[in-house]
Amino acid sequence: MRDTQLPTPTSLRRRVAATAAAAIASASLVAVTAQPAMATPPGIPSKATAQSQLNALTVAAQGSTSGYSRDLFPHWITISGTCNTREQVLKRDGTSVVVDSSCAAISGRWYSPYDGATWTAASDLDIDHVVPLAEAWRSGASSWTTSRRQSFANDLTHPQLIAVTDNVNQAKGDQDPSTWQPPLSSYRCTYSKMWITVKYTWGLTLQSTEKSALQTMLNTCSS
Repeated sequence: MRDTQLPTPTSLRRRVAATAAAAIASASLVAVTAQPAMATPPGIPSKATAQSQLNALTVAAQGSTSGYSRDLFPHWITISGTCNTREQVLKRDGTSVVVDSSCAAISGRWYSPYDGATWTAASDLDIDHVVPLAEAWRSGASSWTTSRRQSFANDLTHPQLIAVTDNVNQAKGDQDPSTWQPPLSSYRCTYSKMWITVKYTWGLTLQSTEKSALQTMLNTCSS
């Protein structure tokens, strides 16, 4: 017969502590309701609407970047509870996203429509400002109040923010569509509609070369 060793008080305390720690860790993780990855911001207009908006935009020479700083466009700001703008976009654009108690995404799946890549680590994603902050500055935002620039930099109502592959976003930098377009050509229609409606909504100007590039992209749209 094999001897059965009874647990000591110390080992019992360790088991209780371990069980409690596991319960706390589990409780601190929140699974966002599983749904297909949107990978597309809200408010993207139809081709017809985007065309009307493009026609209405003011064409002007590009302004200077003198005085520009990203700090003049405060982001990311708290949106709800412990969640900031970046974390809100990661939850919105991902599938089966799990966040911890501080709202940081610790797992999930994200599709980057700029290049067609899929990622499972939030660290591989940037939140792109469709109309870059520096581009906005050169197009009229230099005269805005800091409060208005903050609203622009954290705009979740219009198609201004999107989760994409980090190095693709970094390659874009602050370029407009005359010099940079998404590597995945099939997404350029959507990208042009997003860019146009953001500039229209926020009353920003555009250059003639930028308008020409946007028109070419918009012409590829079926609707």
